[in-house]
Amino acid sequence: MASPISISNSNSLNILDFAVNKGHGVKGLAELGLKTLPSEYIQPPQERIDTSIKDAHLDSIPLIDMSKCEDPKVVEAICNAAQKWGFFQIVNHGVPMHVLKDVKDATHGFFGLSAEEKLKYSKERSVTNNVRYGTSFTPEAEKALEWKDYLSLFFVSDDEAASHWPPVCRNQALEYIKSSELVVKKLLEILMNGMNVKEIDEIKESMLMGSKRINLNYYPKCPNPELTVGVGCHSDVSTLTILFQDDIGGLYVRNTETMKWIHVRPSSGSLVINIGDALQIMSNGKYKSVEHRVSANGSHNRISVPIFVNPKASDVIGPLPEVLQSGDKPLYKHVLYSDYVKHFFRKAHDGKATIEFAKA
Repeated sequence: MASPISISNSNSLNILDFAVNKGHGVKGLAELGLKTLPSEYIQPPQERIDTSIKDAHLDSIPLIDMSKCEDPKVVEAICNAAQKWGFFQIVNHGVPMHVLKDVKDATHGFFGLSAEEKLKYSKERSVTNNVRYGTSFTPEAEKALEWKDYLSLFFVSDDEAASHWPPVCRNQALEYIKSSELVVKKLLEILMNGMNVKEIDEIKESMLMGSKRINLNYYPKCPNPELTVGVGCHSDVSTLTILFQDDIGGLYVRNTETMKWIHVRPSSGSLVINIGDALQIMSNGKYKSVEHRVSANGSHNRISVPIFVNPKASDVIGPLPEVLQSGDKPLYKHVLYSDYVKHFFRKAHDGKATIEFAKA
């Protein structure tokens, strides 16, 4: 719903109040017709993303065909990608194309609601901590805000989702989570095998995929995209993240060998997989959770829908015994997963700094 207000600058507007407290988000700001980016969103030069750098388009994360996932070459490609890149794209993954289209349409549907309607799901007003609408990342801790709105949905059960998730996107988000379950299990089985973990028992299954969260992310057109970011530099706190992105592009991944930023070009029908901090810790650093970020876009609205596959909040994570059997020294201590996540969310995005919380 477009705002009836139209102003050429943001000097007369309390940005934080309008975007955060009143629920308009950056989508509401974009619909005001601002000609310049509000100062609250101007990132320090070192945080900005130069989308014109040609190197970013020369390299690419691996693209892996999951239709032959028993093939030793495919297994090796997945483990190698997790070690070298921390990121890869998969095709023929078993998630139906109509499920991806539906969740994309549902994301646009939710962000097309009025600010008043979306505000019902904000931190202050949501009837449950499992449903959270917001903007940027942690506005109260950030020196510069990020150009993104989101709806975060923590999956507890079908009944809980039916009671509390927004009707406009509930079924589509649930369908995406359920449709991705088989490929998630397959990837984790392959990655565990690569660490000499031959069996995923109930305890390990809880640590690897005991909880799931899905985010519907919306990045509106931005008046000065070169001055801000959609998402700042960070690594995920998940075990694995399964990302569906539309065809607009804007995801950048750090090449850990050259330290250059690589643009993850959208590939039709693919899903982007990345290793999270939890799996880096459990693998004692064998698998890498890698810094990534998202650029703002001056001409298109972009959406992305990640599913974060996580340990349970009550799980204690640390290097798995099988990984240390060869005599390797543990690089990480055992930490309560909920403590790790709280540490991540109480500060602004800061690259790979969160992992220090678990260093031995």
